[in-house]
Amino acid sequence: MSYLVGSLSFAIIISKLMKMDDPRSYGSGNAGATNVMRSGNKKAAALTLLGDLVKGLLVVVVARVIMYGQPSGDSIVGLCGLFVVIGHVLPIFFKFKGGKGVATAVGVMLGFNLWLFIGVLITWILVFKLSRISALAAIVAALLSPLFAYLFANGGYFGFHEGNGAYFGATLMVAAIVVLKHKSNIIRMIKNEEHAFKQK
Repeated sequence: MSYLVGSLSFAIIISKLMKMDDPRSYGSGNAGATNVMRSGNKKAAALTLLGDLVKGLLVVVVARVIMYGQPSGDSIVGLCGLFVVIGHVLPIFFKFKGGKGVATAVGVMLGFNLWLFIGVLITWILVFKLSRISALAAIVAALLSPLFAYLFANGGYFGFHEGNGAYFGATLMVAAIVVLKHKSNIIRMIKNEEHAFKQK
């Protein structure tokens, strides 16, 4: 069920509802909010971002409610978080051609632990402010997310005890997916060819 919810690609759904071109047909060809932004329609990009984030959060919250107090409940919640991201990246409803999983991963991490989410969000904002490159911000935030999960969601550190090692493991796997999906961006950054948003 988590995978099927993840397969609801809001970049494609919103674009169809707003009678826009399929986001996989222009820009980077990625079905995500950043590429929808390249169409010039900020409303569509914002709705895409919100939809992809909320589906990740919703899956984790529902899983936590269902598995509350159950043996190995946190492990099931972690797997649900992982599979909603896999669904976003490889959506069965859209010929397995989805987005890079950034917004959905952020929603999942918010569901795991508020402090994990805050750490990832602050990292993304700081890196983007300095570089104006969305992909670089996403990659750095993803790479640091397992550290934040270890500190905040692994239990005991800084007094924030929420979940267990299952959330750390799930965050590690989600981060790996996000970084791997940015392989082409990494190559372009090495060649100094990656698109940067202009400073206003």
